Amino acid sequence: MNQAKQNLNVQKWVAAISGVLLLVKFAAYYFTHSVSILTDALESIVNVAAGIIGLYSLSVAARPRDTDHPYGHGKAEFLSAAVEGTLIGAAGTIVLYKAILNFIHPAELHRLDFGIWLVAGTAVVNYALGYYCRRVAARNNSLALEASGRHLQTDTWSTAGIIAGLVLLKLTGYVWIDGVVAIGFGAFIVFTGYRIIRSSIAGIMDEADEKLLEKMVDVLNRNRRVNWVDLHNLRVIKYGSVLHVDCHLTVPWYLNVHEAHREVDALSELIKKEFGESLEMFVHSDGCLPFSCSICSKTDCTERKHNFDHTVIWTPENIRQNQKHQLGTV
Repeated sequence: MNQAKQNLNVQKWVAAISGVLLLVKFAAYYFTHSVSILTDALESIVNVAAGIIGLYSLSVAARPRDTDHPYGHGKAEFLSAAVEGTLIGAAGTIVLYKAILNFIHPAELHRLDFGIWLVAGTAVVNYALGYYCRRVAARNNSLALEASGRHLQTDTWSTAGIIAGLVLLKLTGYVWIDGVVAIGFGAFIVFTGYRIIRSSIAGIMDEADEKLLEKMVDVLNRNRRVNWVDLHNLRVIKYGSVLHVDCHLTVPWYLNVHEAHREVDALSELIKKEFGESLEMFVHSDGCLPFSCSICSKTDCTERKHNFDHTVIWTPENIRQNQKHQLGTV
């Protein structure tokens, strides 16, 4: 099963299970009249809506590239995450409004024990589903699944906090605790929505993923081949679960076309092995120049003009430079 189809299947389960959990939470609110539980139920409406939106975006992202979308449809995931983040923020705002009203005019509560057990069950299911979503998202580089997983786990922690507040309320009898807990978690939900929107905008604007770049540079340094004299102008762009990598690879100038292509293939295979098969790589091969001798460790080179001085250790900063590294610029 390819990554896009796997992402789509996981999101189908997210949408279906979120719908069931929504009904359970509204049942808990019906029995208890707790605004904290209502807060959790309202947030779950967003879970369902976001699950459906995520499902649609992943179905779009899974479509093969066409003449209108030569890079594929992966950007749909970023739009999905942006909508989901907006919905989460809106839900948090509604939660804050309801919580403040309840704090001013507390409602009488009923059957708290039963309500606590119901929402506790939803928390366990949400956490397990969110954990699985994020594992698949990390493996497949899916922002839509990452947003869904983070959303589900946020829902889990908010539910856990709500349960703690209800238990404290039951022990103390202070009804105002219900409103205070709802206000606190309403603010937390708004903050979570902001973080998801921020990530999606970064993806839409092709913002550099520094963590991904650092990991890639580390892999390249540890697996460097002797014919890789230098690497520069490296750029990584995410299109949903697909990574597009562009770079310039400097190789000995006397390699023929087939030999140079083998070095490019080795570079591509290394990155695929570490970062997944959903990879498009465009490598421009440069022939080395006399100044490259000082940073080239190839011992059997018959064309060397200068003595080897030292190897350039690639970093996220210098590997992005649009120039070949020279002794005075490393």
